[in-house]
Amino acid sequence: MKIVIIGGGIIGCFLAHDLSRYDVDITLIERESDVCDEVSSANSAIIHAGYDPEEHTLKALLNKKGADMYPAICEQLNVDYKRIGAYVVAAGEEEEETLSILYERGTKRGIHMEWLTRDELLEKEPNISAQITKALSVPDTAIITPWEMGLTLIQEAVCNGLSLKLEENVVDIKRNGKQFHVITDKAHYDADIVINAAGLGSAKIMNMIEDTSLFDITPKRGQYFILSKHATDFVKHVLYPVPGKAGKGVLCVPTCHGNILLGPNSEILEEQDNGTSAQGLKEVREKLQKTVTNIPYGEIIHSYAGLRPCGNHNDFFIQASPISQNFIHLGCIDSPGLASAPAISAYVIEQLILPQHVLKQKELYRHYKRITPMKDLSSQQKAERIKKQSAFGHIICRCENISEQEVVDCIHEPCGARTIKEIKKRIRPGMGKCQGGFCEIEVAKILARELHIPLAEVRYDKTSYFMTNKGVSK
Repeated sequence: MKIVIIGGGIIGCFLAHDLSRYDVDITLIERESDVCDEVSSANSAIIHAGYDPEEHTLKALLNKKGADMYPAICEQLNVDYKRIGAYVVAAGEEEEETLSILYERGTKRGIHMEWLTRDELLEKEPNISAQITKALSVPDTAIITPWEMGLTLIQEAVCNGLSLKLEENVVDIKRNGKQFHVITDKAHYDADIVINAAGLGSAKIMNMIEDTSLFDITPKRGQYFILSKHATDFVKHVLYPVPGKAGKGVLCVPTCHGNILLGPNSEILEEQDNGTSAQGLKEVREKLQKTVTNIPYGEIIHSYAGLRPCGNHNDFFIQASPISQNFIHLGCIDSPGLASAPAISAYVIEQLILPQHVLKQKELYRHYKRITPMKDLSSQQKAERIKKQSAFGHIICRCENISEQEVVDCIHEPCGARTIKEIKKRIRPGMGKCQGGFCEIEVAKILARELHIPLAEVRYDKTSYFMTNKGVSK
């Protein structure tokens, strides 16, 4: 049995991981140079509790299930998971009525929610704006680092036989009897089952095989600010405004690493464009003022934009193709896609694959556990590592306290890093206040040494090189 997964975002990573438990031949094809490099690398990183989706939707079903699955998965893989809780804040009676709807919806789904007066909220979050009159507490709301989750899933899948094909773009798909022939710009792959988990590209993949369109994808852009760790006390919980038609609104979100995210706005685009704009970031600032005050804009260290695959179904589209039960489409996976991801994978396997095929679980399954970063170890544990390998004691990123050996290890681990950005995603050099001003050259030198390439050949990401005048330096 050969299975091809198209798309290496968080959904594709969960599918590859979960299917690798079975005795099947799995190939994951990703057009970028790394997994979780598009939608999954630029979102709010929240495991929503599940009160928001409308009744009788896949979003409602899978959000709550997925959120409940994350704690055990993260513990098993040693991936950061922090249940920090959230407050949904209302400004005035009209928004308080919407809070009542969310409260009723959430409690029906078994989600723990509590009412807070303004004074009670101020005790928890003193920077709430004067406009806020009431709040809902959702204590089971959690945060993760999405690309850390996806990478660790893929690393375990690779240890169990996954064939990972990066920087390959699917250009056509042919039907060959009961099989499919997936054609990329580099190779051809035969498949008994194809899973279209291509995110922003899912409609394009769908159109390669279907006679009529099943769904449309429109890119929706959200822009964010990142605050430095010096602003870590600005908010302690996720702060949501009352959600509207455009989404969950402009949020304040603590991250697992001590930064604060501010955003996103919501912009429907005709073409994919993940650049920031002065107008978009201005909108984030303006909308934040309704929710919080004393915003430490002086601690902004970065701004960025992420894209969402906004669909035309007002729900996730998870169905087998009308032409074959063995071609499965996952389209319109916008929010709460991250929170729902493990449940989406389970749904695809249990509802769409196993009823059609008998898959045998592997007798030997190799578990992979993310190595705890040096900065999270005790002094004694650090000393033990340095004693075994002295390069653990050579700090190359002072903002994030990253050692040379950690950079080396993430190059040589399963699904190893090949660019500066990929190292940044895995162990965070360049994510601190100096944004790589001091450590980026050190990371580039280590990449050149370990990959046995000239410094001029070191890439920042898929399309750009670290050095402007490529080929000049030796």
